Amino acid sequence: MTESSEPHPLDRVNEAAATAPDAHRELLRLLAVVDAFRGGQGCAWYEEQTHHSLVPYLQEESAELIDAIESGTASDIREELGDVLFQVLFHADIAADFDLEDVARDQADKLLRRNPHVFGPTPTRDIDEIIRLWHEAKAVEKANRTSVLDGVAFGMPALALAQKVLGKAAAVPVTVTPATLESADTDAIGDALLALAAAAHEAGVDAEAALRDATRRLAERVRAAEKIREATTN
Repeated sequence: MTESSEPHPLDRVNEAAATAPDAHRELLRLLAVVDAFRGGQGCAWYEEQTHHSLVPYLQEESAELIDAIESGTASDIREELGDVLFQVLFHADIAADFDLEDVARDQADKLLRRNPHVFGPTPTRDIDEIIRLWHEAKAVEKANRTSVLDGVAFGMPALALAQKVLGKAAAVPVTVTPATLESADTDAIGDALLALAAAAHEAGVDAEAALRDATRRLAERVRAAEKIREATTN
């Protein structure tokens, strides 16, 4: 077996760490680790991955970070942030049409545009004004959108998606009659949702899929109402 002329992946990582400036040494070491997964002595599985194949891992790591934030320790949060960061670096590394510099540039530009209360000519710390300016800046970016649902991530968890679409639907307006509850506090609503999940489980129904399907039907009603409104106003 012929030995590879490429340096060993660990040597590449150690060299990157040794030459990195102190301020960002560990971040640059991590970038070198990610880069070392490619190449003759890298990871064949890593090189076969696509953005699509990595979706389950991104979902799982994001869920684990949320769990750590809600019920874990600072150490747990730190670890899960690292896992999510790796997912970001992984996607940037395998991309064919952009790299991490492009991702960072676009994000920095977006933050500068959307936060004129910090980076604009008239900074403010008034919360109401901050929210107003943010919405104004975002509206300029999204001026070509034709529906209140444009930009909604339908891949988010079903319950979060339902609340997002319900919030958007109110602007059309398309409404859904709320369930009748003896109390509308957090515990009562949580118990009602849990009871519905139990009923779905008993019936052999995927509660996540059922709610997602219902939300998509609501989205179809929203888009239909928008078309009617557009036809009557033109």
